[in-house]
Amino acid sequence: MSRPATPSQPIGPFYGTALPFPGGPDLAPAGHPDAITLHGHVHDGDGVPVPDALLEFWQAAPDGSRTGAPGSLRRDGAAFTGFARVPTGGDGHYALRTLPPPDGAPYLAVCLFARGMPRHLFTRAYFRFPDEDPLPAALPPDRRAALLAVPEPGRHRSYRFDVRLRGGAETVFLNVAPDS
Repeated sequence: MSRPATPSQPIGPFYGTALPFPGGPDLAPAGHPDAITLHGHVHDGDGVPVPDALLEFWQAAPDGSRTGAPGSLRRDGAAFTGFARVPTGGDGHYALRTLPPPDGAPYLAVCLFARGMPRHLFTRAYFRFPDEDPLPAALPPDRRAALLAVPEPGRHRSYRFDVRLRGGAETVFLNVAPDS
């Protein structure tokens, strides 16, 4: 007697509901006049939105310092922390508010956690490519474009950065694993 195949179990953990915290998408102090918005979607290899991903962002302060406010999860709303944790919604969309990064480090470091991925992925969202940064310079132009946060036409101080897990327009991910 044969039995029908049963669906496989998805690999967890599922981050979208467990780790977000109040004020998680806000690197910039509330009401700061220079605040910008970075938003986008996370898509799987088939182009389907990933509704339960979690993204962490780190960046240098506008003055170039990398320390941020003490206690990055402290949410008094008055200090730049340099850290954000943002879940995707049901449509795979995320958004955060931050300050423009400095010329010396014109990017946000991004760490992506998602279902089915036993290890998280690292990338960068660049606002411009500095001449002295070897990472974008080492990539072919079409791959370099996958690291660029693009200004949104008609939306003041808003940039779009989509993350694609696989496929022709796959985001460039960094190998930060220690040598074995």
